[in-house]
Amino acid sequence: MVLLLWKLDLDEEYFRIYDSNKLIAGYFDPDYGDIYPKENSEEIISQMLENHDKITGGFIMVPMVKFGLFDTDLETDVNTVETQVNSVLDRLKRWKEFLSKQKLKIHFVRISHTDQDMLTITFPIKFSKLIPLDKKEIVIEIAPTLDLLQKLNLL
Repeated sequence: MVLLLWKLDLDEEYFRIYDSNKLIAGYFDPDYGDIYPKENSEEIISQMLENHDKITGGFIMVPMVKFGLFDTDLETDVNTVETQVNSVLDRLKRWKEFLSKQKLKIHFVRISHTDQDMLTITFPIKFSKLIPLDKKEIVIEIAPTLDLLQKLNLL
């Protein structure tokens, strides 16, 4: 099995996660801590990024499940719908196992902002030590989680 090489690109205040095929695999949103005053948050975060301030972790958001059913042009049959629903149930089961094994009690499921037929999942990641706001440093910390998701066919 070929291991994916992950790459991060900064996009405003978060990082896009790319796989070895240069496809977006998800997003990493750093935990910038308590920003005060709130009205200056953009400027403060920009300064933190520029200075490579250290962070304790953040949130990873990745696709969770694609239904393959919610298309306005969908015309199918009951057997195909059943197959899709069973596939979704299997994927949800694998996500529940991942969350349980990783002891991730807190997570958020939302409709993807780019695909109404897909749900995304966001969960926290805590670093083993303080890590600078630097693409190379962050990717080293999140790669094991991304590798595990890829190995479990969840990415």
